[in-house]
Amino acid sequence: MCRNITTLRGLEPEATRSEIEAAALQYVRKIGGLQTVTSTTQAAVERAVRQIADITDELLVSLPPRRQPPRTEPPLRRLSPKS
Repeated sequence: MCRNITTLRGLEPEATRSEIEAAALQYVRKIGGLQTVTSTTQAAVERAVRQIADITDELLVSLPPRRQPPRTEPPLRRLSPKS
């Protein structure tokens, strides 16, 4: 399991498309051995991220609710200021 990918199931409010795409990008970069996305790899990475994000949306909708929320917030939520 990649340590950079945060659990998205059970978030309140639910995971956004941006959060799902960020997790998909981390996954693609990890398995592709990419530290950065270059002009040479951009099209393939974007296509993979889109497909993985679509599948992840389907997965999150089809899984039963979690009994407890995940232990950590996704990185995009950590970056936004708390109200």
